[in-house]
Amino acid sequence: MLDPQAKALIDLMIERGVPPTHTLTPDGARQMYRERCSFSQPEPRAMAEVRELLASGPHGDIPLRLYRPAGLATDTPAPTLVYFHGGGWVMGDLDTHDVLCRQLADEAACVVVAVDYRMGPEHRFPAAVDDVLAATRWLQGQASALGLDKQRFAVGGDSAGGNLAAVVALAWRDAGETVALKFQLLIYPATDMRAISSSHISNGQGYVLTSDTIAYFRGHYLAAEQHADWRASPLLHADLSGLPPALALTAGFDPLRDEGRQYADALSAAGSRAQYVCFDRQIHGFITMGRIIDEANLAVGLCALALRRALA
Repeated sequence: MLDPQAKALIDLMIERGVPPTHTLTPDGARQMYRERCSFSQPEPRAMAEVRELLASGPHGDIPLRLYRPAGLATDTPAPTLVYFHGGGWVMGDLDTHDVLCRQLADEAACVVVAVDYRMGPEHRFPAAVDDVLAATRWLQGQASALGLDKQRFAVGGDSAGGNLAAVVALAWRDAGETVALKFQLLIYPATDMRAISSSHISNGQGYVLTSDTIAYFRGHYLAAEQHADWRASPLLHADLSGLPPALALTAGFDPLRDEGRQYADALSAAGSRAQYVCFDRQIHGFITMGRIIDEANLAVGLCALALRRALA
């Protein structure tokens, strides 16, 4: 059964004639996404510090936003989550995920740094991958100046951001970085750009994120011949061993549900620690909808608990 609050949201969108994302221009889709986020998200939590930063990257500067929660000790370097927003590699920004980043910082008692990576169609694959990797490395290099504990870094994200977090974890391991990442938080991640799992069929229509919208996002982000590149489809990497512990969280009525489960299973099969939780009655994107979907706040709390334990 679909969660009644999620169903009410879908019914409201139909009643108000909200156009499907794939029928809009990228700029139109971005504006609609911002409006939807402002309607569905809880009030932002107060932080001890919110700071705008610029990281250096191969394609130019990358805007970041640092959140330091109240009550976090200031006399010791802070554990840190580097967060990549969702939005299909086309939509989303620092503002659309501001509330979620504040929630995670507050409940996990860690600094969160959100990354405003380049997106398609203006900046196609692998520009987003290049940006998130560069931003994470830059933060490691600036850890002392920013009061961050470089030994306690995690990466995370939702949807497209979950994809990028998984890719960063793989690239970090492959590069033999001196300091290992401690955790990867993968919230309904896209892990296989081929979109061939059964949930793409069973959940492909009627639950906000549709097969048509997924095709729209992929088309703006990368070419068909790039779908099998592990930097786009981390599930297809030849070696998933030796990766940071992961939490993969999915939604039952999400086309991406099976990809998240498959990635968690593949991590476990390769000997990497992974936990998997599915909110069976939820839709894609629900974790940012805490104003109207109660289970969103429960999911945030679960993610924060896993983060807090991994970064302790």
